[in-house]
Amino acid sequence: MNAERYGDSRVAIREKEFGIWQSVTWKGYFENVKSFALGLHQMGFGRGHKLCYMGDNRPEGLYSELAAQSLGGAIVGVYPDSHLEQVEYIINHSDSTFVVAGDQEQADKALAIKEKIPHVVKIIVDDPKGMRHYNDPALAYFNDIQSMGRQNAEKEPGLFDRILDTVTLDDVGMINYTSGTTGLPKGSMITHRNMISVATAQNLVDNASEDFEYVSFLPLPWIGEQEFGVYWAIFKAFAVNFPEKVETVQENIREIGPHIMLAPPRIWERICSEIQVKIRDAVWIKRLAYKLFLPVGYKMADFRLTSEEPSIGLKIANKLAYIFLFRPLKNYFGLTRLKHVYTGGAPLGPEIFKLFQALGVNIKQAYGMTEQTAASVVHRLEDIRLDTVGVPLPGLEFKVSDSGELLSRGDTIFKGYYKNPEATAAALADGWFHSGDAAIIDDDGHIIIIDRMSDVMKLADGSKFSPQLIENKLKFSPYIMDAVVVGQDRPFITAMIAIDMANVGKWAEENKLPYTTFTDLSQKDEVYDLIAEEVETTNESLPKVARIRRFVLLYKQLDPDDDELTRTRKVRRKFVAERYKDLIVALYGAREKLEVEAEIRYRDGKEFRMKTHVTIKEVGQAE
Repeated sequence: MNAERYGDSRVAIREKEFGIWQSVTWKGYFENVKSFALGLHQMGFGRGHKLCYMGDNRPEGLYSELAAQSLGGAIVGVYPDSHLEQVEYIINHSDSTFVVAGDQEQADKALAIKEKIPHVVKIIVDDPKGMRHYNDPALAYFNDIQSMGRQNAEKEPGLFDRILDTVTLDDVGMINYTSGTTGLPKGSMITHRNMISVATAQNLVDNASEDFEYVSFLPLPWIGEQEFGVYWAIFKAFAVNFPEKVETVQENIREIGPHIMLAPPRIWERICSEIQVKIRDAVWIKRLAYKLFLPVGYKMADFRLTSEEPSIGLKIANKLAYIFLFRPLKNYFGLTRLKHVYTGGAPLGPEIFKLFQALGVNIKQAYGMTEQTAASVVHRLEDIRLDTVGVPLPGLEFKVSDSGELLSRGDTIFKGYYKNPEATAAALADGWFHSGDAAIIDDDGHIIIIDRMSDVMKLADGSKFSPQLIENKLKFSPYIMDAVVVGQDRPFITAMIAIDMANVGKWAEENKLPYTTFTDLSQKDEVYDLIAEEVETTNESLPKVARIRRFVLLYKQLDPDDDELTRTRKVRRKFVAERYKDLIVALYGAREKLEVEAEIRYRDGKEFRMKTHVTIKEVGQAE
């Protein structure tokens, strides 16, 4: 146990509060978990029970999780930006009896649906700031529960250890809800064996040291954050750091300089976009350095990826590039000390992948699903390939079915879906987990993910294409935030594109183009021309059959609150196709303008109706 091994000699957790990093040792970590667990136990939480945590990444999130698991129960995560219907569904479906709310905002959500979650015994608030006058009997406070637990420990000194000894490897320690791209989220039952197995396997591939630092900024309900910020961190005893708030994540990463970093494509796309914008705005000498040295980085990356030896001249040029360009950029983004760096959750576009490799950030693709307890396939450092997601972790078996679906089995595969035996039977048919992903395994054992089997599209002439591949290429543009490609059973491919408000807004200001709102800016003729150039650039890198012929700029960002994206920012294609069906019809019609009305929903459940006009833009003819 890390608490016995390191005591107060090593930091386990840091959290930045009021501008100061507050540290918790391994002994303190253990005592916090123990006191909260015994407090819960006194309130009736026991074996098989569920505790729901809804809040930002904080140490109390980990204390809540490990306390519930120590009592033989399971943690259930809710994304902090979930709207009320989603919160209600997960609490009720999981049969959670306790809810830990991170702050007033999350407590207000739970209180707003109190009558609809009858099984909940208490809503426990971590940070009660702003709640001085709340007197609802359903409320309790985190510190009070811990005080109760400490009193309980004094009365029965061996109680916690006796309860902990009853927990087995095959007990369910987490119900982690899937992203719900095709329907209601399903609750994946993750066992302690699953958690330990994935941490062990990951460390066999990329060994972590106890002096490593990790910054936990991705939502705790995401299974990838669980693997890196909870299982692996405890397994190898490295420190987990929590940012002060969402807005300071980049600054806090720069302060910590993590050794391990996991981020979904959206984060890497954002950094890539920021690099491009900053270089564009820089003084001429910095723009010249970027123009001269980035090609050097690309060449060095090619040598590294092919395990070939570069020339002496190229090595010298790369040293200069590091001093004048790569080191300052890596320092600015806090990437200098990285040893193990990953992208996961969705494929990363090859252009973005190459850019980070050129900068000397040895980014690797990690592939995994909630049902596989996060990463199950990852690149080896000496064998990174742009066209694959890597090879399986040790102890996992993979194969491709006759229909082209990727199947897997091993100790990281989940126990099943909570209260859904039909879906469990289908997912675990014949002893293999059925991923729903179309894939190929090459002769070297590398796995190539084509797309979700349900998302691979076919044009009217029978030509197949992957919408995700095209969308990733589009998002390499600093001016494009999201894209949804359309073309199933159609004569050609079209796209619905959401602009990047920050970068397009900056471009508009530089070009003296006035605008008011996102909707106003997105429908400017000049912006359509700007995006058309980006689409045409993307088309040049695509086969003729996969090129975009027409596109429309969306009048709003795609938003999880409107059910258009999952909380991990995956497109819910069926919902988007239904919501924007009039736009899709127009993309394949003769009209150049279309009047639209739409319901916009905020996180608190409020809605309003907007009306505007959108333009259909032609970008080229298929040959």
